[in-house]
Amino acid sequence: MQQETQATFRIWRGDASGGGFADYPTTVSEGMVVLDAVHQIQAEQANDLAVRWNCKAGKCGSCSAEINGKPRLMCMTRLNELDMSQPVTVEPMKAFPLVRDLVTDVSWNYRVKQGIKPFKPREPDAPDGTWRIAQSDVDRVQEFRKCIECYLCQDVCHVLRDHQKHDEFIGPRYLVYAAALEMHPLDTEDRIPELRQAHGIGYCNITKCCTAVCPEHITITDNAIIPLKERVVDDAFDPVGKLVKIFSRRHT
Repeated sequence: MQQETQATFRIWRGDASGGGFADYPTTVSEGMVVLDAVHQIQAEQANDLAVRWNCKAGKCGSCSAEINGKPRLMCMTRLNELDMSQPVTVEPMKAFPLVRDLVTDVSWNYRVKQGIKPFKPREPDAPDGTWRIAQSDVDRVQEFRKCIECYLCQDVCHVLRDHQKHDEFIGPRYLVYAAALEMHPLDTEDRIPELRQAHGIGYCNITKCCTAVCPEHITITDNAIIPLKERVVDDAFDPVGKLVKIFSRRHT
């Protein structure tokens, strides 16, 4: 028989006009995650509590929130990982506009994605109209495809969270997306000018906080952002590279 204990959850209630934390004492048991407790509170004490979720398996990214001040997925945060002797604070992500309670408007992310140049493959190099790709090149970008778009990396990024540079910076999630395209062995599109200017890659000072909160353990900073920064620097400031480009254009 599972042992039950009492716990208190301090949940943020309100909307864009204002609000505050409300304490909800509830009974928890072994194996529960934060989302279980929130659903229990919603069913028994706060029927109007707004919370977004879908799969409850850590694959949809819907239940992102800040738990004890850290951006996390509620469905993947087990209660036995937390200090249950103190109230567990649950609040909405701070990098996006608040809708109500734990729900934020993340539609800005979808607009950002539309502004990134899409995949542009080179011509097929085999008689049957397909391509030949080295496995090592495939492996390099495969990691980036694990992203579930939970936007926890966007939420923890100080450029978006603290400085509100949404008009000038696309954030770590979409730097990962751009890296997946830029490093694809078949892609021929050039996104470097946009990364430097419109996408604001220079704002990132590689604190690695985005990597620390990623539930899919994508090495965002080292494997995606830093290589993109190197490409931007090479393109803008490498004199040898500039000469190569000039002579390549003349030859073409």
